[in-house]
Amino acid sequence: MADFLIRLPATALVLAFALALPARAADPGAGLQPTSGAETSAPKAETPAASPSAPAKPGIASDDRKATLNALFDALKRERNPEKAREISGQIRLEWAESGSATVNFLMLQAAKAIAENRQTSALDFYDQVIALAPDYSEGWNGRATLHYQMNNYRKSMSDINHVLQIEPRHFGALAGMATILTTMDKPELAVRVWEKFLEIYPAERKAQEELNTLQEKVAGSRT
Repeated sequence: MADFLIRLPATALVLAFALALPARAADPGAGLQPTSGAETSAPKAETPAASPSAPAKPGIASDDRKATLNALFDALKRERNPEKAREISGQIRLEWAESGSATVNFLMLQAAKAIAENRQTSALDFYDQVIALAPDYSEGWNGRATLHYQMNNYRKSMSDINHVLQIEPRHFGALAGMATILTTMDKPELAVRVWEKFLEIYPAERKAQEELNTLQEKVAGSRT
């Protein structure tokens, strides 16, 4: 079964994990931090409300943007210097953050503000609006996944992570979040698979390698 899982694409892995998790009631978290790479931060400055004349299809990547992301991911995979790799990953996050819609950008800012003010319900509402307006915008799903994680709603977080990876299978932030949840749920063998996938995309991330090493030792110890 484990070998079969390795061959599955990341989206199928997430879906399988999400379905396997027990349902959890909403339980506001007590100071939980966002998962690695998740896009929940935004500038503190307020922006005026966006006009209704935003682009008709926010979240749809143009050919030029896809080419830019492909080039950045190729560079990230080749780079072995952690600092340079971090710069590349930052450029990738900036590309992900651009929704192409003033309305969506405004809602994302409001969600970040609500999170900073500990208004989780309001933040969820803003993310719901983002997803309704731009279902192909990965950061709407990613932001809501992070918030669900902070609220200990692991099943809902996994479901949203699945959507992120359907849109962008190389989303290392979503993969890191998934691995974190699997570790929390005491599923080290599955978490190992996810960190391995992460490192195929972002090999210079030392913290991911450390997490993988720790989990591999745990799995090996459980088999002796």
